[in-house]
Amino acid sequence: QVQLVESGGGLVQAGGSLRLSCAASGFALDYYAIGWFRQAPGKEREGVSCIRSSDGGTYYADSVKGRFTISKDNANKTVYLQMNSLKPEDTAVYYCAKSRRAYGCSTNWMDYWGKGTLVTVSS
Repeated sequence: QVQLVESGGGLVQAGGSLRLSCAASGFALDYYAIGWFRQAPGKEREGVSCIRSSDGGTYYADSVKGRFTISKDNANKTVYLQMNSLKPEDTAVYYCAKSRRAYGCSTNWMDYWGKGTLVTVSS
């Protein structure tokens, strides 16, 4: 069955870096867009980044542009989110999700979600 497992979260000081991993199984990563989302305490879930399999195109929320980079390794069925210059406002649980299509990146396109990994950025 389809599974997504996030890892790589942790506690980091402001200005530091983390790399999140999303290990996918039960489907071919080549054919579906994968998104990263986050939810901070008391806030709604928001889209952070996405990578389309249709053309390799990427999306970033304005709040993370220039700091975060999404990539994927189809052979190892893993999607990464490199997070640099982290800020306290990046503190959240980060989730990866699989799209129903090769190109859909918004929340309503996602049909499977991981359980999340916590990122805490101290000031």
